[in-house]
Amino acid sequence: MRFLVTGSAGFIGFHLSRRLLADGHDVLGIDGFTPYYDVALKHRRTALLEHYKGFQGHQLMLEDRAELEALWAQNPCDIVVHLAAQAGVRYSLENPRAYIDANIVGTFNIMELTRIHPVKHFMLASTSSAYGANVHMPFLETDKADTQLTLYAATKKATENMAHCYAHLWNIPTTAFRFFTVYGPWGRPDMALFKFTKGILDGTPIDIYNHGQMERDFTYIDDLIEAIVRLSHVPPVRPAEGYVPDSSDSLSPVAPHRVINIGGGMPVKLLDFIEEIEKALGKSAIPNYLPLQQGDVLRTYANADLLQKLTGYVPSTPVSVGVPAFVDWYKDYYHV
Repeated sequence: MRFLVTGSAGFIGFHLSRRLLADGHDVLGIDGFTPYYDVALKHRRTALLEHYKGFQGHQLMLEDRAELEALWAQNPCDIVVHLAAQAGVRYSLENPRAYIDANIVGTFNIMELTRIHPVKHFMLASTSSAYGANVHMPFLETDKADTQLTLYAATKKATENMAHCYAHLWNIPTTAFRFFTVYGPWGRPDMALFKFTKGILDGTPIDIYNHGQMERDFTYIDDLIEAIVRLSHVPPVRPAEGYVPDSSDSLSPVAPHRVINIGGGMPVKLLDFIEEIEKALGKSAIPNYLPLQQGDVLRTYANADLLQKLTGYVPSTPVSVGVPAFVDWYKDYYHV
């Protein structure tokens, strides 16, 4: 099959594209190569993808609807995995307009393509940040999620709702997956693991918010990709009339639309996470303890029952394995 992967030069898009290509699929990759972080990293990822005959990459902003439509007309795809977005919880406090342009307008343009040119499955990246101020743990897909704390989270939740409308109106099989703190080799420089590793190696203080009293449900990149690949084979189907929603399934009663957590349900204390980095580096951090940052949540915790039910799979790589894998990549990439 041919997959369209938006954000193919990004952290997750690169790993997914490489996996799909290795599995024998064709990948049409789109990426804007925006300078939110080091563009050289994006070019290095893309260079690896170009080793595969089935890869076709294009530099394109999703806000450019005309160019997007022209590309699609020449390269129809079976499945769309929409990963491209303006990422970063904290950056959304500094440059909110970037999130409206990329996340709302860009996603709308992609959804319009799936309306005009029907696909077998439209897959949309969302985030655990969509749960916002929810205190019921673990986070369950059927829980109400209307208390987002940053514009980033609000735009991602908005795209889930937009996708539901399109799924209902145009019968587009749609899965929106909520990621839980993804990490691993080729990760983004703005993410905590990258910053902590660099700071510890450089001997500079690392900022630890809320004095380290936070927990995250970390998801190793290979586990995430395995889940996405498996979910690609399970497109939602519009329920029959009279369908009674299952309390354990987020399938819409009126559309082929489902929201799914991708996380292992194993929250890790931030200080324990930092300790794993120190072990992998053989060097202690210099902590700079700070108050809770605006927009942060204290804990994320995925209920992975629905993922298990649909795919027979749940992320399980512990940070004791995932963190050293990242550190090994970092040292090799930066010749440390």
